[in-house]
Amino acid sequence: MSSASLAGGTSLYGGGFTKLCKGLAVVLFCGHAAVLIFPATVTYLALIPSRTIPFAWNLITAGYLEQSTYGVVTSIIGLLFMGRLLEPIWGSREFVKFIFAVNFFTSLCVFVTAIALYYIKTEERYLYLPISGFHGILAGLLVGIKQIIPDQELPLLRIKAKWFPSIVLLLAMALSFFIPEPAAYIPILVFGTYMGWIYLRYIQTRPETKFRGDPSDDFSFASFFPEFLRPIINPVASVFARLLCGRSGASTNSHDYALTETSLPGSDSAEAARRRERGARALEERLAAERLTAARSAEDDPQRDAAANV
Repeated sequence: MSSASLAGGTSLYGGGFTKLCKGLAVVLFCGHAAVLIFPATVTYLALIPSRTIPFAWNLITAGYLEQSTYGVVTSIIGLLFMGRLLEPIWGSREFVKFIFAVNFFTSLCVFVTAIALYYIKTEERYLYLPISGFHGILAGLLVGIKQIIPDQELPLLRIKAKWFPSIVLLLAMALSFFIPEPAAYIPILVFGTYMGWIYLRYIQTRPETKFRGDPSDDFSFASFFPEFLRPIINPVASVFARLLCGRSGASTNSHDYALTETSLPGSDSAEAARRRERGARALEERLAAERLTAARSAEDDPQRDAAANV
């Protein structure tokens, strides 16, 4: 994520949506249209745990298949608006890598969870429930928003961006008591959020430095929880981090901490701060451009009305 790419992304995209996000939106729309026209599409493209072994491509296709109209509308809107902020900052290539990785590993985790639930509860519905949807990737993108502009507030609700992923998961779990088959939605959201954090925390490549990920305290797993729960969450999170990331995560963090102590240029703590500053600046410039466009449109309207009356 270079400053050049940021500046280029801001000036080129302005307040509009990126071509990549528009293309992905078309894929989501076509997938939903295929479900409406050919209902059997769900059988071949959705994640059905009992059929995943012969139909392994389900681990990829399920994330781009929306079965409900509400789901496809929500996914397209979320993709367009979050993508126009994150893609110019990450770059198109990294944006695609993030979506692919989060989608695949979320589907893999959902598959393993469904098999485990079947053996634990001996209920066959976990094997034959068609699971699909882009909401796992949207949950991962919310984690990217949390990383880039954690202190940016939602205009009406006054909620900081760093709490978006946690609030979405909390609301989803609350709604799970009132919607049928919550197993088709909740695991995707949970694993999408976690996989998004894993990717950004340990894997994401940053060309301007020699390091991967974001080991800053502001982006730790405990940062998803309120302050009073963090002493409990931190030990548990460290165990899972060692299990999932092995020595590479530990060595990267120790190296990063050494850099932080010596305050060398390009250290990850300083780079995380610069990343957030660039994200906030890009967002402010985009909002300013949109306000300017709206103001010009408002000025042009009376002129058009006057011309029409003449």
